[in-house]
Amino acid sequence: FMSYRIIFMGTPEFSVPILRSLNLKYKIVSVFTQSPKKKSRGQKILKSPVHLEAEKLNIPIRHPNNLNNETEIQFIKKVKAHFVVVVAYGQMIPDKLLNEKNLIFLNIHASLLPKWRGAAPIQRSIMERDKETGISIMKITSKLDAGPCMLQESTSIDDKDNFLSLSKKLSTIGSRLILEALSLFKKDEARFTSQKQELVSYAKKIDKKESEINWNESAKILIAKIKGLNPYPGVWFKHKNTRIKIIEAEESKHQGKIGEVLTDDLIVGCHDSSIKINLVQKEGKTALPSKSFLMGYKIKKGEILY
Repeated sequence: FMSYRIIFMGTPEFSVPILRSLNLKYKIVSVFTQSPKKKSRGQKILKSPVHLEAEKLNIPIRHPNNLNNETEIQFIKKVKAHFVVVVAYGQMIPDKLLNEKNLIFLNIHASLLPKWRGAAPIQRSIMERDKETGISIMKITSKLDAGPCMLQESTSIDDKDNFLSLSKKLSTIGSRLILEALSLFKKDEARFTSQKQELVSYAKKIDKKESEINWNESAKILIAKIKGLNPYPGVWFKHKNTRIKIIEAEESKHQGKIGEVLTDDLIVGCHDSSIKINLVQKEGKTALPSKSFLMGYKIKKGEILY
């Protein structure tokens, strides 16, 4: 077998295990990731999780702000890769590259396509209380997440799952499935199936506005949102001008007014019943169990939260 040469494109933590697993079996000639961000405080430079991992693995790194420029296009042509594997990279791939003759672009997408195309499939699947999700390995075309699929594997979404735990589960599946996909190419057994247009749904990017809590929603919806947006951007409420993030909560049977603090241990009324807040985080502080948090910060029974 000739050993494949691969370009890897990815950015968040989710992509890291997949990069590692590919690196054990194939020659990764270059890693593309989003460029380092300046953190406002102290102007510290933050490199993406993939950037840091590629440094550890001694793989050359590129972080262009835009792939659609001659330098990058010429570079990609010159390294003579067989595949470009894309995992949550965060940039569109220009048609000029997609039309390159001997280069196959594969995307590892965290949903069972055509459901949840787009930027936030893991968050949306939890927020919409789906019972299952999965990983799709597909060929990239110029339309977002619309290419034909070659492999899919599903996994259940458990009651305990939040964005972090489900990401880990899916990332592990992705790490295994991409190796399976490449071995099918080696055996000349890669087959692609078009997505069914009538089943398409979109997982649009999480809007910061979505993370402010609305107590007038049902407990089930609130819990799903808290899980889906944990840890980032996190669901929060305001109390006397202080933002308090809810990290973990569960449904409760208490009844009361919408937004009313019903007990001394942070059970809050919502549209149909109430939620018990178990883990909270004040802006800029570490997360604390509600009990410890309330020792140093007063939220009284009977108050109305907005």
